[in-house]
Amino acid sequence: MTGNEKPPAADRHPEICVGAIVVDRGELLLIKRGSPPSEGRWSLPGGRVMWGETLRDAVVRELFEETGQRGVCEGFVGWTEMIGSDHHFVIVDFRVAIRQRSPLIPGDDAEDVAWVPLTELSRVDLVPGLSAFLRRCGVVPEFSDPSNGAGASR
Repeated sequence: MTGNEKPPAADRHPEICVGAIVVDRGELLLIKRGSPPSEGRWSLPGGRVMWGETLRDAVVRELFEETGQRGVCEGFVGWTEMIGSDHHFVIVDFRVAIRQRSPLIPGDDAEDVAWVPLTELSRVDLVPGLSAFLRRCGVVPEFSDPSNGAGASR
């Protein structure tokens, strides 16, 4: 195998990832994904946990790398999975408080980053299942999101 090939599915395992739920002044911090899966759609800042890194440290690191914001992990919110033909991510989401708003700087794997008013989330092209997850965990109030079909996982 060359360096870019993935091992056969039988030899692969789910990857542990984290997501940062940052709500400040009635706005949710989102990144526009710059790579698959769900490239071009909006999601929570986050990514893979590195070997030896705690989940809490990973979510704070990923928040900074993807948005330029420094935060403090406040606690566990929920978990979900993303399973596709070429990936299986177990995503553990935490509420994160930012210390103070800084200029938004999208990371190398984020196409864009923005503060989105909670009242405007229904107009944003979110990754599949994210709006339902945020409602289920009590992060945001009910709103309709036709882009996220029933049974979709984030």
